[in-house]
Amino acid sequence: MPGGALAPVFVTGNPLGDADLIAPATALYGDALTRRQANSLGETLNGLPGVSTTTYGPMVGRPIIRGMDGDRIRLLQNGVAAWDASSLSYDHAVPQESLSIERVEIIRGPAALLYGGNAIGGVVNTIDNRIPREPIKGVTGAVDASYGGANNARAGAAQVEGGNGQFAFHVDAFDRETNKERIPGFAHSDRQRAFDGPDADEAYGSLPNSDGRWHGGAVGTSYTWADGYAGLSYNGYEANYGSVAEDDVRLRMHQDHVAFASEVRNLQGPFSELKFDFGYTDYEHKEIDNGEASTTFRNHGYEARVEARHKKIGPLEGAIGVQISQNTFSALGDEALVPTTQTTNVALFGLEEWAVTDALKLSAGARYEHVKQEPTVVGNEKFVGSPDRDFNAVNLSLGALYKLSPAWAVAGNVAYSERAPALYELYANGPHDATGQYLIGNPDAQKEKAISTDLSLRFASGPNKGSVGIFYSRYKNYLTEFNTGRLVDDDDRVVAPGTNDALNEAVYRGVRAEFYGVEMDGKWRVFQQGAHQVDVELVGDYTHARNIDTGEPLPRISPLRATVALDYGYGPFGARAEMVHAWAQHRVPENDLSSDGYTKLGLILTYKFHVGTTNWLAYVRGDNLTNQDIRYASSVVRDIAPEGGRSVMVGLRTTF
Repeated sequence: MPGGALAPVFVTGNPLGDADLIAPATALYGDALTRRQANSLGETLNGLPGVSTTTYGPMVGRPIIRGMDGDRIRLLQNGVAAWDASSLSYDHAVPQESLSIERVEIIRGPAALLYGGNAIGGVVNTIDNRIPREPIKGVTGAVDASYGGANNARAGAAQVEGGNGQFAFHVDAFDRETNKERIPGFAHSDRQRAFDGPDADEAYGSLPNSDGRWHGGAVGTSYTWADGYAGLSYNGYEANYGSVAEDDVRLRMHQDHVAFASEVRNLQGPFSELKFDFGYTDYEHKEIDNGEASTTFRNHGYEARVEARHKKIGPLEGAIGVQISQNTFSALGDEALVPTTQTTNVALFGLEEWAVTDALKLSAGARYEHVKQEPTVVGNEKFVGSPDRDFNAVNLSLGALYKLSPAWAVAGNVAYSERAPALYELYANGPHDATGQYLIGNPDAQKEKAISTDLSLRFASGPNKGSVGIFYSRYKNYLTEFNTGRLVDDDDRVVAPGTNDALNEAVYRGVRAEFYGVEMDGKWRVFQQGAHQVDVELVGDYTHARNIDTGEPLPRISPLRATVALDYGYGPFGARAEMVHAWAQHRVPENDLSSDGYTKLGLILTYKFHVGTTNWLAYVRGDNLTNQDIRYASSVVRDIAPEGGRSVMVGLRTTF
């Protein structure tokens, strides 16, 4: 839907509303978001500084930040959780449609701690206007339609908003349907086909069971006044898509989400602003094997967050807050990987800033949270004995921003973070066909602890801006999966090599680990004459991650990547050519397969025009124009499911 309406001030991780965010952060909105919109949230954000994606076919992708994924990356909708099952398994999609998002904010590294221990790697916050935050007079709307891509996606979305200056409403709907994804060659990589043997039936030209459809919509309303707003919204999401690892398995997903949000400004007393966000989610998906439901995953619960900005205390500006959440997760059926578990989280947090001089700003943040995991083992003997667990986690951070000149600044952050183990890291005991494993949790697992730091040099002057930064994180008890070397069946009984449907037995274990790397991005105006302008954009990142105890690389780490783009604008016309190069990734754990490098070329042409009082944007986008065989090192199915081949997409958007 139309972006750009929101002011370029970060709301994520910045309760003070300061435009000079110390944290390494990226915002995506407006035309930049339109250019990147894809079939999954992970693919939409893939290639931003420090951000890669899991993939399980074209419909599924969850963001990875600095090599960390799963429960270490917090996904938010308008600042609070919308519960799903995407952190549990790579084949579980994030139930969000990119066409309904106005803005995405990404906070990388230690400054994300205000959102909890499971934001130890970062935060991705998607923002929409389903609860209008500003007065609306009259009626406005937008329609977006597109066709094409490697899976012939037919996508459309529409939104209408209106109001009388006090009461406002919002309605939106979206629908996306795709065919099987076209691929440049064999579905299985050269390395995988060597394991498959000469008699294996190999898919070629298209990716089996990679089609799908999802649709949904939302309604919302709010009351606005000079010093705030209060509103309520509902949104629903339905999806049906195939598992690219299992030809006969489909996933049917449903999510309902109700949200309430309010903000009051210019208060009297010790607090000047008060913000409240609440969300309740009811999520379910069924895995359909040969037409029959084999496993049902459910997750329902709420999250509430209150932020109060206090009036200035001496030189300090700051905010304090409370966050409370509770959700119940269950997996019932053939793949009952974990017991039904209720997780309760209660947290207190605060952030203070001190403008020491016009050039120097300091910040300090802290969060204390209590996490309780309560499994229910009735009805499944293999979970008997799973204990309740309680954790008290502390997160602390310090940051500084120093302006070397009006254009140049240096920023740094250091943090101590603790993360309570996720329910599957504690209680898993079952087959996980999506990754070919039988997973066994560690009910005695301790908190994950890390010291993290980052340092960046930034430049901003007119249309020119750039940043280069380094980061380092060291973990005392990084919870990861270890293969025991045994092959087992669905009941964890040892089987012989070559047995059909044999699974690798894996256990969760805490190790010492370290992550370090570099991120850079920049955009420069290299030519401007009259209405003609040309910008050059450069983005690059590299992450190195290893098990300190053994020296072995950690799995699914993206290699060194670089993107070079050329943007041309002339009045209503626009063009962008982009080249992405990823080097080969040979730093992989033992018994894992390495991934080759690739170079991907893309081109997008845009034209803006007016018809009466309506504004239009037409675009044509070509992806992977050289038809490269692209397999992301971060994908667990990279050797059986490559990315899409050469494709063209056309789209049209109108606002009124």
